Amino acid sequence: MNRKLRRDADGIIAASLKAVQPDKAVHCALERFQPRGGRVLLVAAGKAAWQMARAAVETLGAVDGGVVVTKYGHVRGSIPGVDCYEAGHPVPDKNSFSATEKALELVRGLTAQDTVLFLLSGGGSALFEKPLIPGAELQDITNQLLASGADIVEMNTIRKRLSAVKGGRFAQACAPAQVFSIVLSDILGDPLDMIASGPAAPDTSTCAQALTIAEKYHLHLSRQVKELLAQETPKALDNVITQVTGSVRQLCAAAADACREMGYEPILLTDRLCCEAREAGSFLGSIVRTHAGQGRRLAFLAGGETVVHLTGAGLGGRNQELALAAAPALDGLNAAVFSVGSDGTDGPTDAAGGYVDGDTAAALAANGLRVFEVLNNNDAYHALKCVDGLIVTGPTGTNVNDVAVALIP
Repeated sequence: MNRKLRRDADGIIAASLKAVQPDKAVHCALERFQPRGGRVLLVAAGKAAWQMARAAVETLGAVDGGVVVTKYGHVRGSIPGVDCYEAGHPVPDKNSFSATEKALELVRGLTAQDTVLFLLSGGGSALFEKPLIPGAELQDITNQLLASGADIVEMNTIRKRLSAVKGGRFAQACAPAQVFSIVLSDILGDPLDMIASGPAAPDTSTCAQALTIAEKYHLHLSRQVKELLAQETPKALDNVITQVTGSVRQLCAAAADACREMGYEPILLTDRLCCEAREAGSFLGSIVRTHAGQGRRLAFLAGGETVVHLTGAGLGGRNQELALAAAPALDGLNAAVFSVGSDGTDGPTDAAGGYVDGDTAAALAANGLRVFEVLNNNDAYHALKCVDGLIVTGPTGTNVNDVAVALIP
């Protein structure tokens, strides 16, 4: 491994994640917050829910009650006046359902003078859930979508129709109280109705689109699910004010600044990356081969969210697959590619992403591993682990998509 490049990569990751913490964004958003004189209740859902809730309570001084629902391992202490729960992601579990019920109990019977401060971040689709079908059936459909390679918009178009809180239905449950929603975006283009499946946003997707997605991925669905997919969701809400506070564009800008500080010339390729993870990795590797050895310190950046089509039974995540797919093109070059999820988790693993450089392919071969075979088995985690290529950050407190970087010193 090229230790110098790995140190640069770790430094860029640390600086980028620090720059996109939601604390300042929540504080700025609350400058527009105007309660109506009644109670102020807080509900936060998503991978960044605890961090956002803590920042909100510190800014406001106090709330009249609150519920936080976040991923396992993401609660980092108590918040005054707020009950914090951890639940399953990316597949909802019984703790997702019970914690969401606590939130619904909190907002029952409100008046027009009350206000619900709703803090939403990515991951909320699994964490914030009251299913209209048996929980086990919802889990099965979620697993089918994850394995199919469906993108996040397609997944949420299906999931919001099977839920009592998604697709604007949580805002309906809060009425006549006002909902002031602060959203940390993890979806390209910041579509409010798709971020965490839009619990407090009018739904722009249609039943026809949902049924088309079900056919596209050959989902195995019960009659009840098909009937729910044919029922329209709320198309208008008159009790919601929403402010988007963060996105992948900020993550890319922060990464570019960090690269520049280290003497690299940053070049943003896109902040809307959306394709197969291994294709993105191969593409970044090809860019490195084109520009390596030209005497310029370059950093090519791509932000967004790739997808993985499961073909094997291994362990990994989209960022790990992206990095590993770049390794063959980098073989023997003085260059590196790394990709990281801003939330600190990548797939069902303890890693945030993966790192490879010009020494990785040879190191893998020495361990009897071939990149093509590893990717076909979706086992990037174990392959990268044996060559010290995993990026492990732990929960970061934010969630604004992923960033991949190709470094050429």
